[in-house]
Amino acid sequence: MKQKITTEAQLGQLLLGSRKAHKWTQGQLAQQTGVSQARMSALELNPGSLTVARLLLVLGAFGLEMVIQSKDADVDTANTPSPAAGKPAVEW
Repeated sequence: MKQKITTEAQLGQLLLGSRKAHKWTQGQLAQQTGVSQARMSALELNPGSLTVARLLLVLGAFGLEMVIQSKDADVDTANTPSPAAGKPAVEW
């Protein structure tokens, strides 16, 4: 799956849709990520309050990863080689 996210609302929909695709309750996802069910509900409704660490944990629970690219890039990340050892992952 490749999903473009440009707003907090889109991130919330991604989280909700991914959870439902896995047929998990908020409680089940909360157990996977170490937060309460109430907090998971709040994160789906207001994903802007997610820390990067928590976002990566939630995405990992779904088997997803985050890829950052420039807005004008149209890169197929599945065919993008990983950076060589010792080189920065992001080049400016």
